[in-house]
Amino acid sequence: MNIPIQINENSAEPLYHQIENQLRSLIITGQLGEGTHLPSIREFAGSLNCSVITVRRVYQDLENEGLLRTKQGTGTFVAKVDAGDRENYKLTAAKEALQAAVQSGKSVGCSEEEMAGLFQEILQSIYYPK
Repeated sequence: MNIPIQINENSAEPLYHQIENQLRSLIITGQLGEGTHLPSIREFAGSLNCSVITVRRVYQDLENEGLLRTKQGTGTFVAKVDAGDRENYKLTAAKEALQAAVQSGKSVGCSEEEMAGLFQEILQSIYYPK
Protein backbone atom coordinates (compact mmCIF):
# COMPACT_ATOMS: atom_id res chain seq x y z
CA MET A 1 0.00 0.00 0.00
CA ASN A 2 1.27 3.44 -0.91
CA ILE A 3 0.65 5.97 1.86
CA PRO A 4 0.98 9.56 0.59
CA ILE A 5 3.58 10.92 3.02
CA GLN A 6 5.82 13.72 1.80
CA ILE A 7 9.06 14.41 3.62
CA ASN A 8 10.71 17.80 3.51
CA GLU A 9 14.39 17.19 4.18
CA ASN A 10 14.99 20.95 4.42
CA SER A 11 12.47 21.36 7.23
CA ALA A 12 13.60 22.03 10.79
CA GLU A 13 10.78 19.71 11.90
CA PRO A 14 12.13 16.26 12.86
CA LEU A 15 11.50 13.49 10.35
CA TYR A 16 9.44 11.34 12.73
CA HIS A 17 7.25 14.37 13.49
CA GLN A 18 6.61 15.03 9.79
CA ILE A 19 5.62 11.39 9.24
CA GLU A 20 3.55 11.19 12.42
CA ASN A 21 1.61 14.39 11.70
CA GLN A 22 0.83 13.37 8.12
CA LEU A 23 -0.18 9.84 9.07
CA ARG A 24 -2.36 11.19 11.90
CA SER A 25 -4.04 13.57 9.44
CA LEU A 26 -4.73 10.74 6.98
CA ILE A 27 -6.39 8.74 9.76
CA ILE A 28 -8.35 11.64 11.27
CA THR A 29 -9.71 12.78 7.90
CA GLY A 30 -10.76 9.24 7.06
CA GLN A 31 -8.43 8.93 4.08
CA LEU A 32 -7.10 5.84 5.83
CA GLY A 33 -10.21 4.11 7.11
CA GLU A 34 -10.73 1.83 10.06
CA GLY A 35 -9.08 -1.53 9.55
CA THR A 36 -6.66 -0.33 6.88
CA HIS A 37 -3.59 -2.54 7.02
CA LEU A 38 -0.43 -0.43 7.16
CA PRO A 39 2.91 -1.52 5.72
CA SER A 40 5.32 -3.28 8.04
CA ILE A 41 7.76 -1.01 9.86
CA ARG A 42 10.61 -2.19 7.65
CA GLU A 43 8.60 -1.80 4.43
CA PHE A 44 7.35 1.69 5.36
CA ALA A 45 10.85 2.81 6.40
CA GLY A 46 12.19 1.57 3.06
CA SER A 47 9.55 3.46 1.07
CA LEU A 48 10.29 6.66 3.02
CA ASN A 49 14.08 6.17 2.92
CA CYS A 50 14.30 6.53 6.68
CA SER A 51 15.27 4.46 9.70
CA VAL A 52 13.20 1.56 10.99
CA ILE A 53 13.52 3.20 14.43
CA THR A 54 11.80 6.33 13.09
CA VAL A 55 8.79 4.42 11.77
CA ARG A 56 8.62 2.26 14.92
CA ARG A 57 8.40 5.46 16.99
CA VAL A 58 5.63 6.86 14.76
CA TYR A 59 3.62 3.64 14.98
CA GLN A 60 4.08 3.45 18.76
CA ASP A 61 3.08 7.09 19.29
CA LEU A 62 -0.05 6.71 17.17
CA GLU A 63 -0.91 3.42 18.86
CA ASN A 64 -0.59 5.15 22.26
CA GLU A 65 -3.04 7.80 20.98
CA GLY A 66 -5.48 5.06 20.01
CA LEU A 67 -5.23 5.71 16.27
CA LEU A 68 -3.44 2.46 15.41
CA ARG A 69 -3.60 -1.07 16.76
CA THR A 70 -1.07 -3.83 16.29
CA LYS A 71 -1.94 -7.52 16.16
CA GLN A 72 0.96 -9.84 16.82
CA GLY A 73 1.74 -11.78 13.66
CA THR A 74 -0.64 -9.87 11.38
CA GLY A 75 0.53 -6.27 11.47
CA THR A 76 -0.56 -2.73 12.21
CA PHE A 77 -4.05 -1.45 11.40
CA VAL A 78 -5.95 1.84 11.62
CA ALA A 79 -8.13 1.79 14.72
CA LYS A 80 -11.76 2.90 14.94
CA VAL A 81 -11.94 6.65 15.54
CA ASP A 82 -15.28 7.91 16.87
CA ALA A 83 -16.77 11.08 15.38
CA GLY A 84 -16.26 12.97 18.65
CA ASP A 85 -12.63 11.87 18.85
CA ARG A 86 -12.14 12.77 15.19
CA GLU A 87 -13.45 16.29 15.87
CA ASN A 88 -11.24 16.60 18.97
CA TYR A 89 -8.11 15.48 17.07
CA LYS A 90 -8.92 17.90 14.25
CA LEU A 91 -9.34 20.90 16.56
CA THR A 92 -6.32 19.97 18.66
CA ALA A 93 -4.11 19.71 15.57
CA ALA A 94 -5.31 23.09 14.28
CA LYS A 95 -4.86 24.72 17.69
CA GLU A 96 -1.31 23.38 18.05
CA ALA A 97 -0.38 24.61 14.58
CA LEU A 98 -1.79 28.07 15.32
CA GLN A 99 0.02 28.22 18.65
CA ALA A 100 3.31 27.38 16.93
CA ALA A 101 2.68 30.03 14.27
CA VAL A 102 1.88 32.70 16.84
CA GLN A 103 4.95 31.79 18.91
CA SER A 104 7.08 31.99 15.77
CA GLY A 105 5.67 35.41 14.87
CA LYS A 106 6.08 36.69 18.41
CA SER A 107 9.68 35.47 18.54
CA VAL A 108 10.58 37.61 15.52
CA GLY A 109 8.85 40.67 16.95
CA CYS A 110 5.43 40.67 15.27
CA SER A 111 2.75 42.50 17.22
CA GLU A 112 -0.63 41.00 18.04
CA GLU A 113 -2.21 43.26 15.42
CA GLU A 114 0.29 42.17 12.76
CA MET A 115 -0.36 38.52 13.55
CA ALA A 116 -4.14 39.04 13.40
CA GLY A 117 -3.77 40.76 10.04
CA LEU A 118 -1.57 37.97 8.69
CA PHE A 119 -4.04 35.38 9.95
CA GLN A 120 -6.94 37.09 8.17
CA GLU A 121 -4.87 37.42 4.98
CA ILE A 122 -3.99 33.72 5.02
CA LEU A 123 -7.58 32.69 5.78
CA GLN A 124 -8.79 34.72 2.80
CA SER A 125 -6.15 33.32 0.45
CA ILE A 126 -6.95 29.71 1.41
CA TYR A 127 -10.73 29.79 1.74
CA TYR A 128 -11.42 32.38 -0.97
CA PRO A 129 -8.59 32.17 -3.51
CA LYS A 130 -8.77 34.61 -6.39
